[in-house]
Amino acid sequence: MIASGYDVALLLLRVVLGLTMAAHGYNKFFGAGGITGTARWFASIGMKPGVFHARLAAVVELVAGASLAIGFLTPLAAAAFVSLMAVAAWTVHRGNGFFVTKDGWEYNLVLAVGAVALAGTGAGGLSVDSSVLRESFLWPLLGGWEGLAVAVAVGLMGSFVQIAVFFRPQAPDSM
Repeated sequence: MIASGYDVALLLLRVVLGLTMAAHGYNKFFGAGGITGTARWFASIGMKPGVFHARLAAVVELVAGASLAIGFLTPLAAAAFVSLMAVAAWTVHRGNGFFVTKDGWEYNLVLAVGAVALAGTGAGGLSVDSSVLRESFLWPLLGGWEGLAVAVAVGLMGSFVQIAVFFRPQAPDSM
């Protein structure tokens, strides 16, 4: 069987978005400062305990990125993207405007919406979802309105819970 242009396009989008997210997780573990430096940074922005959030973010970025790249349980991987990027946009970037050049939330939006779009289209024929789960009871949930709803609802719910429970920024010094 020859792959369609549609399937190749979805594969390209999945691989680029997925490996980009996975690279961020890898960097949290092994980049400059490692998990210790990442933990200090998380604590400094108000995500406490910092070590918990550094490890959680690194693992979720690696797993969700790899899952999206191979097209496995795509709506759940997309939900993780939404949650990660919503938390990042709210805790770090919201006060900086839109553009990434001013540390705004543009990049967060592109990653989250790209993943949601993939949840809505489905991962395509060149994916684990299609190869392994096409005949399973999960298939109807892996694309279309159902996949889109799972990605958005689960992702936003996860981000709201994480922010509500753990985000405790330091109050600005009063004069």
